[in-house]
Amino acid sequence: MNDSGCRLNSGMHLWKKNLSVVLSLWHHFDMNRLSTRVQKIKPSATLAITAKAAEMRAAGRSVISLSVGEPDFDTPLAAREAGIAAINSGFTRYTAVAGIPELRQAIAEKFSRDNHMDYSPAEVLVSTGGKQCIFNLLMAVMNPGDHAVIPSPYWVSYPDMVKLTDGVPIIIPTLAENQFKMSAEQLQAVLVQQPCKVLFLNSPSNPTGMVYTADELMAIGAVVRHYPDLLVVTDDMYEKIIFDGKPFATFAEVNPDLKEQTVTFNGVSKAYCMTGWRIGFCVGPLDIIKAMSKVQGQSTSNPNSIAQKAALAALKGPTDALDEMVATYEKRRGWLVHAINAIAGMHAMMPDGAFYVFPSVSALIGKKTESGLVIEDDVALCEWLLEDSGVALVPGTAFGAPGFVRFSYAVAQETLEDAVSRIAKAVASLR
Repeated sequence: MNDSGCRLNSGMHLWKKNLSVVLSLWHHFDMNRLSTRVQKIKPSATLAITAKAAEMRAAGRSVISLSVGEPDFDTPLAAREAGIAAINSGFTRYTAVAGIPELRQAIAEKFSRDNHMDYSPAEVLVSTGGKQCIFNLLMAVMNPGDHAVIPSPYWVSYPDMVKLTDGVPIIIPTLAENQFKMSAEQLQAVLVQQPCKVLFLNSPSNPTGMVYTADELMAIGAVVRHYPDLLVVTDDMYEKIIFDGKPFATFAEVNPDLKEQTVTFNGVSKAYCMTGWRIGFCVGPLDIIKAMSKVQGQSTSNPNSIAQKAALAALKGPTDALDEMVATYEKRRGWLVHAINAIAGMHAMMPDGAFYVFPSVSALIGKKTESGLVIEDDVALCEWLLEDSGVALVPGTAFGAPGFVRFSYAVAQETLEDAVSRIAKAVASLR
């Protein structure tokens, strides 16, 4: 056995040994100490892989992470300067729970300008990231046993957030040949069988990068129209990152009569490279927004005051940096899709937006490494690639899509090329 095989087997052995110790300790706890809801959920797969990659780096390994959905560009200068000015001017106190009035006004103006939807500032909620917005909503509307429809592949947090609110996720699998988009017919087939409280839509999608067209959203709207108790939760976090000149449409924009059944989520994390600032926002019916604000008031209270000022500057500032960022992502996307498709056993479609590629790796399942390890599934593939090649990817299983993996190309081009070269070399060694 060669050195890399020894290192791989050693790494796998250590991984399994540590897991065994954790599970052993876990079973020694009195499970009655923990709520049933927290026992239902899993840690974020993306964050778990990122943590493992960080451990390997700390141990001296060369590791490239393509696992995190985080722009590699700087926060716009106007936003940074606004944050500094907020600190220097003493804007460091509590604010209104739902956000400062001028930011809520700017968000309302954004939806009017970009999405042709009119909301008052009172119909806007600012939260500590888009994830808190969604959790606030679920806490505000879900009762124990309520069902939430989630098309897969889905963002990893949707099902677990539903479970945390004692709801039941109803997963609608989508197919690659349909660009991983749920059809109106699929939705109708679920709703006639089971009353549902919430429907999740995510466009551009994390993890697939696919975008629902206006016609597709109108077809879904035609189904929703028959279910007045169904609330549409539309996650538009990647709205600004769309390629090939394709237009963006959001659900309530193309179904204006369903505005009172829709809560639309967005934020500054992706478009303005402000992930760590933790500012997400949403618009929706006044009674829903008030209920969500009540939840937030008893959890975190207001979002960070300094970050709110920075977000305000980002929303009202120039878009030159955004345009440059999207053009760069578009170039990386084209390069990466072709590079992945040159690797035997991987096949990727060209995504419409975001900064992810979601190739099928089903042809690699069942193959063996040089050390005799069998690649049993996409999770095992990602574990092996991390140990063998020092490249972190996220398995499709985490997104409800076994047999796929997610690449993030929010890294420098030379880093991307190095990562793909390592993956190609490792995959070529499988037999």
